Amino acid sequence: MNRKFVRAVFPGSFDPITNGHLDVINRGMKLFDELIIAVGRSPIKNQLFTPEERVEMITELIADMPGVMVESFRGLMVEYARRRKVDVILRGLRSLTDVQYEFQLAMTNRAVAGLETVFIMTSEQYGFTSSTLIREVASLGGDLSNLIPTGIYERLQQRFDKLRNRN
Repeated sequence: MNRKFVRAVFPGSFDPITNGHLDVINRGMKLFDELIIAVGRSPIKNQLFTPEERVEMITELIADMPGVMVESFRGLMVEYARRRKVDVILRGLRSLTDVQYEFQLAMTNRAVAGLETVFIMTSEQYGFTSSTLIREVASLGGDLSNLIPTGIYERLQQRFDKLRNRN
């Protein structure tokens, strides 16, 4: 029996990417033949890093992960998924709070584009971590070195140092 090639997309803002995201990526790459990390451009989020900077940072982190790539996209994720011939959407779940929102999103994506969603529960040590929380703690000078990759932590510190010096 021939096995179907399965391409998945893991969409998000990744501003910045966290160890929780990497946990989902590492486990997701075992499930799919190809995994695209899709960096979105959200008009409603106040973003710290440009999409190009986020793609660059993630590219460095996934360099040794076969079958994993990163791209940025504009517009609706389902339209991007259609253009890239994606079979499934990968999403990480941290807590019960995520479940309601993600369930609604998954049902909408299936109704609008016929795309199925696969959920991976993040490891318990990252269950409370979000990019928004990371940005907030970093803006106040908190130590996040155990929650985000080293290179990302350094870039985050540099960005906030630069922003603090402007004020």
